[in-house]
Amino acid sequence: MMDGVSKRFGDDTAVDTISLTVPKGTILGVIGPSGAGKTTTIRMLTGALRPSEGTVRVLGENPVDFRRQTREQIGYMPQLFTLYQDLTARENVDFVASLFGILWRTRYRRTREVLQLVDLWEVRGRRAGALSGGMQRRLELACALVHNPALLFLDEPTAGIDPLLRARIWEELHRLRDEGRTLLVTTQYVNEAEECDAVALISGGRLIALAPPDELRREAIGGDVIEVETAAAFDPASLARSPLVRSLDQQDSRHVRVVVDDAATALPEVVEAIREAGGEVASASEARPSFDAVFASLVERDRALHGEDADGGAGESA
Repeated sequence: MMDGVSKRFGDDTAVDTISLTVPKGTILGVIGPSGAGKTTTIRMLTGALRPSEGTVRVLGENPVDFRRQTREQIGYMPQLFTLYQDLTARENVDFVASLFGILWRTRYRRTREVLQLVDLWEVRGRRAGALSGGMQRRLELACALVHNPALLFLDEPTAGIDPLLRARIWEELHRLRDEGRTLLVTTQYVNEAEECDAVALISGGRLIALAPPDELRREAIGGDVIEVETAAAFDPASLARSPLVRSLDQQDSRHVRVVVDDAATALPEVVEAIREAGGEVASASEARPSFDAVFASLVERDRALHGEDADGGAGESA
């Protein structure tokens, strides 16, 4: 839980008055561009940084004053590689497991399980310093998972990892969530918002949106989107009179995007309205705008609200 949390470094504000709560047994994705404040937020939640203002509580405690028993319930994968370069991949994971008091037989089994998960078992005897950057990220993730923590902080866990392995990692994160674990995951891959139960969009240190993925789409677009193609040229102006229609965007003479409150309810009525107006519908379906478009729309709206230009700086006064 964060309540009105800010973090300043001199005159620079890295995090600006963020408030959020992560329910138990969910995945919260913290998404934003590089430098948005994601890592600073994670570091305050893990106790590595003390906030300049506001209150932080994790598992009921102030992270700066975590008890040992509380820290043992937390797994943390930092953004930068922090493991022992001269130890092998297996030795690094085994060492981390030993720090949490895991006995030898269980350590061996868990070390093998997590190294297989991140596709590193075949290179378990290779020194960590000799691994590629992507392999090192995967090794960090294995170490964060080895002690089966109840709460996981993962800072850019899929950075530099190929799409197939990224999908496997998200499958494992979903499995952990389904077991009742809580995960807070930062990422620059905006499309990974789909993998999360809720998404916190951060830009310029500000929390600009916090909602489940589908609600973020509605917030950015103004509702659900229906894409309609007609068999011949059609003027959609008559649709604007329908109480179900919130806005129209005509792409060309035969294609129109219709924004409604609920696509499932409105789609058959939109099709019928076009037919009554003399049009013939070739196809009609709900469209799901990409999260790249959703994120860009919400960031642009937030910057306009705060009088900033496209680069995040203050715009000229009138």
